[in-house]
Amino acid sequence: MNKKTISWIVVCGVILLLVIMVVSSYNGLVKNDEACYEQFSKLESQYQRRMDLIPNLVNTVKGYSLHEKTTLEEVVAARNQANNTKIDGNNLTQENINRLQESQANLKSSLDRLMVVVERYPDLKANQNFLELQSQLEGTENRIAVERQKFAEVVKKFNAQIRRFPTNIIASMFSFERKAYFEADKGAENAPKVEF
Repeated sequence: MNKKTISWIVVCGVILLLVIMVVSSYNGLVKNDEACYEQFSKLESQYQRRMDLIPNLVNTVKGYSLHEKTTLEEVVAARNQANNTKIDGNNLTQENINRLQESQANLKSSLDRLMVVVERYPDLKANQNFLELQSQLEGTENRIAVERQKFAEVVKKFNAQIRRFPTNIIASMFSFERKAYFEADKGAENAPKVEF
């Protein structure tokens, strides 16, 4: 073998190595991008589960507390707003995440107010249907918290990947962008006041 053949083999080897690196990096980005989308979908399904429970909960409470109409209307309005606030899992910008988070926080707040109203009705608190709905709602709130945590983990992994060298070059070539996180709910930094 002469020097020209050896040089040609080395150049082809380097090019092949670069192609393998680009393909591998791209495939890793796609995999982690899809993981973000999948986890967001799981979170959305828990939000939907909560919204599906609300009509039954409202109807159960309505039967016991006819004069709590305003609170029940607030819950229904907040549910409708949350139901209409949909975002595309492929467009997880901070603005979109904030919109979704705000509508879900409003819904949770109205549900919390409804639970305070329920305290005034001992018969309702003993109603088996209400107890079952309340238990399902509590379980759903826990599932939402778990799914949000998992979402934050996959977003962190993806965001770190697109910023690491040399993957950041591939990410920029193929327009992969950072995903947004959910932020703490407004007022979460303040400890609740307990008065006796």
